[in-house]
Amino acid sequence: MSPSFERLGAIRQALENVLLGKGTTVRLALAGLLAGGHLLLEDLPGVGKTTLAQALARVFGLDFGRVQGTNDLLPSDLLGLSVYDEARRELRFVPGPIFHQVLLADELNRASPKTQSALLEAMAERQVTVDGISHPLPEPFCVIATQNPLEQVGTYPLPESELDRFLLRLEIGYPPPQVEKRLLAGEGGTAALSALRPLADPKELRVWHAEVRSLAVREALLDYVLALVQETRTHPGVRLGLSPRGGLALLAAARAHAFLAGREFVLPEDVQAVFVAATAHRLVLHRGGAREDAKETAARILSTVPVP
Repeated sequence: MSPSFERLGAIRQALENVLLGKGTTVRLALAGLLAGGHLLLEDLPGVGKTTLAQALARVFGLDFGRVQGTNDLLPSDLLGLSVYDEARRELRFVPGPIFHQVLLADELNRASPKTQSALLEAMAERQVTVDGISHPLPEPFCVIATQNPLEQVGTYPLPESELDRFLLRLEIGYPPPQVEKRLLAGEGGTAALSALRPLADPKELRVWHAEVRSLAVREALLDYVLALVQETRTHPGVRLGLSPRGGLALLAAARAHAFLAGREFVLPEDVQAVFVAATAHRLVLHRGGAREDAKETAARILSTVPVP
């Protein structure tokens, strides 16, 4: 096993000490960060979404910023704005909270569609444009957005174009009773987060990004990914399946999952491990069609495509 595997194992264990009983969620979140993608955490308030985002930033020594989604949040509150500098007699750009290596967009679906759309350029191109001038974002750069269920009051659904920018959508869920008892006793959670120290740095994370992208993918595995993508487009319950960008996202997440396992090549098991998290939020189902939700549909698609 490579030294990176041992380092990442320690990082993963540190994160699991914060988010008790959520090893699968931690592994997928870590894979998303190693792939250089953005994460959407969708669940009820109070289950650890914000804690996970803060822990990911802290364990990698990343600059962290946070913005709270509200219906009066303006794009300038997120991106920044130009102000007139009396001394220099010129406009000066004041960066917003998006100019951090990790931006936590908390309860993003409470922000208006106009403010939500302000994230699109940043997430896709790693830059923002204000008053016709483009400003590069720091490297690495990751948006971790949290989203409450849509049935809650004062929420706006994220459009398909924005959902497609998130590499993975993850859920945390309630902890098992024995784990929740440990939380009540003071283990994990904010106490463990306060004690968490960086175990890597941004430079090392950028190196791992490059190593993940270089992982070997055999032609048979490419055929498997393509078959899964094609199945999403022909499934009777799906109106819009995966785009080519969705297929690339699936492969990127699978590469990161293989890297976490200490391998230099991708296996079908890696694709299967990330498939639902990487694809369900990209599927548009038929209205009035199957009653299963997108997550269940993605799982059904995965089960129907044979493994090479």
